[in-house]
Amino acid sequence: MERSRSPVRPLLEGIGAECRLPADDRSLAMNIVYGVLRHRQYLEWLIGRLCRHPRHKLDPYILHSLEVGLFQLFCLDRIPESAAVNETVEAVKTAGLPARLQGFVNGILRESIRQRPTLPGSNTDPESGRPWLNHPTWLTDRWQRRFGEDEMRRICAGNTEEPPLVLKINMTVTTRDKYRMSLAAAGIACRDGLFAPQALVLPAYQGAIPLLPGYAAGHFLVQDEATQLAPLLLGPFRAKGRYLDACAGLGGKTCSLVELERELQLRITAIEPEAYRYRKLGENLQRLYPGHGCTTRQCTLQDFAAAGEDRFDGVLVDAPCSGTGVTGRHPDIRWNRTEEDLIRYQAVQLELLHQAAALTAAGGVLVYATCSLEAEENEEVIRLFLDRHPDYQLTDPEPLLPAAAGRFIAHRFFCPRPDATIDGFFAARLIHR
Repeated sequence: MERSRSPVRPLLEGIGAECRLPADDRSLAMNIVYGVLRHRQYLEWLIGRLCRHPRHKLDPYILHSLEVGLFQLFCLDRIPESAAVNETVEAVKTAGLPARLQGFVNGILRESIRQRPTLPGSNTDPESGRPWLNHPTWLTDRWQRRFGEDEMRRICAGNTEEPPLVLKINMTVTTRDKYRMSLAAAGIACRDGLFAPQALVLPAYQGAIPLLPGYAAGHFLVQDEATQLAPLLLGPFRAKGRYLDACAGLGGKTCSLVELERELQLRITAIEPEAYRYRKLGENLQRLYPGHGCTTRQCTLQDFAAAGEDRFDGVLVDAPCSGTGVTGRHPDIRWNRTEEDLIRYQAVQLELLHQAAALTAAGGVLVYATCSLEAEENEEVIRLFLDRHPDYQLTDPEPLLPAAAGRFIAHRFFCPRPDATIDGFFAARLIHR
């Protein structure tokens, strides 16, 4: 991840497939990797306390081995100390590193066990007496200026915890009540979501997603509540209308539109340029809605617009962004981004919005969305877009959302900050006058 700045999930999936890891081992590997990224500031402090060598001078493999070993020793309670130490040392040996480095890792981890009674836990920074932030300083400084000290710390604390699994129930094949009973029969605890009508939250589930009841039959997809609500802003939907998901990704929002397809005879198109996401988009649509009528294209929005497509009654642009609103669910993001990235993303987002505007019919709806908390990617993008497109008007999204979600409306934007079952998100609803 640090060499390529690539997202962790595809890297993990590729390694897991290559090694043919069983589902339980794959889940443990993900738990360890994500756990290290969520507790990185604390783990780096431990290494600095236990090791006489400056952290930046350590071999990268040794540094990350120590992070993995210390995470298991100090943040997990189901792995025996001897197993955490021995497996970490064995990994260094398998990597072909010298015996002295194997001994170095062994010594640091065993010393951490001896000093554990005097070392702080993963919850409190001994220097400040407050919880660890476990985020880069540039990001916490921004949030402190914008949201205040207490809110910044609340967001960071929530992002350090493993988030609950949130499902969106596929109402074309089951109901939330029926699927709740399927989970109960399997001994899996769940509760209804707080904001989205099709959301179920599994607060304690640690297993693999395909092992959940009804996975193969398409009873659900994994989707947080903010993302479930965003497609509603395209409403009110027109019978036989044409709708475009312009940045479909893995297809979560496309799926919401497909559920309306048969009822309203919608004509839906989803485009995604990146090969991995486009493949996942096809797999998700086929699993959830076999025989669906959605048209998918692997191309950029620019190429799609250049092909002379007709205009759409609704266009959804879930734009590429820094992802600072989902660093709890995707902790690699916080370490892969820099403040300079925000302006680079803004330029891409504005270009996508301009292209989408050319595809939106008169009287149609253009919805812009990100999973960012940063003004440069959200409010400023809308302001710059409206300056160039006076024929578009920002409208209030609240009438289109469930009443419980009304608390997230500010200045006619839908903008929840990260909380228990909802990710940080931003959406603006624009009408082409």
